Amino acid sequence: MSDLLTETHGAVRVLVLNRPNKRNALDNRLTSALLEALRAADASPDVGSVVLTGAGPAFCAGADLSEFKLLTPENQHLVDRRAELTMTLHGIFPKMTKPVITAVNGPAMGGGAGLALAGDVAVMAESATLGWPEVKHGIVAAIVLPSLVRNIGRKAAFELVATGVPIDAKRALALGAVNHVVPGDELMDVALALAGQMASFSRAAMAATKQLFYHALDVPYDEALAAGREANRRMRAFRKA
Repeated sequence: MSDLLTETHGAVRVLVLNRPNKRNALDNRLTSALLEALRAADASPDVGSVVLTGAGPAFCAGADLSEFKLLTPENQHLVDRRAELTMTLHGIFPKMTKPVITAVNGPAMGGGAGLALAGDVAVMAESATLGWPEVKHGIVAAIVLPSLVRNIGRKAAFELVATGVPIDAKRALALGAVNHVVPGDELMDVALALAGQMASFSRAAMAATKQLFYHALDVPYDEALAAGREANRRMRAFRKA
């Protein structure tokens, strides 16, 4: 069975991490498959939004530690390739023209927590948890750190990566890490409803909204205003997709 399942719900593409016996840990194969599936969804004219979730009780346990035995100074090319692949995966979300909703069905740790926050909107089950425990294992929450800081701010982000203590759904919501916390049996219904609503809007308007949103996060205020002015001019030509 595939490590990544793909479902279609109207204009919503659902991607399911499918290594439940490994708590959906991200090895090279699953990371590559997810990256390609996100690219394919973004390129498809039939897809208006994406929902990402996990099979089984966990969302994603982060990196598959069984591959770490090969990531040594003697195999620097493998280290570099894995880091590049992970960076590319986390970097694709803000570059996509389609909105991505993460449906966090269970524990999301390390790179899995980073993946939960990488989407544009996050819906979290009441019983789920988020954590960045890398420091406890003598490593660094490295590639996921920029997204964490942008989502919840400096002080809270540093505490999470410096202590490795996981947070529950209530705390995640209070910090602004997720948008909605719902009972587990309502998780996919809520995520699909949000995704369906976003998919019903003009594709051009949604793409421009995402582009401007992420641009405005990283530039001075006056530059963001100027970019908004240009988007305002262009949107006169938008048509309902």
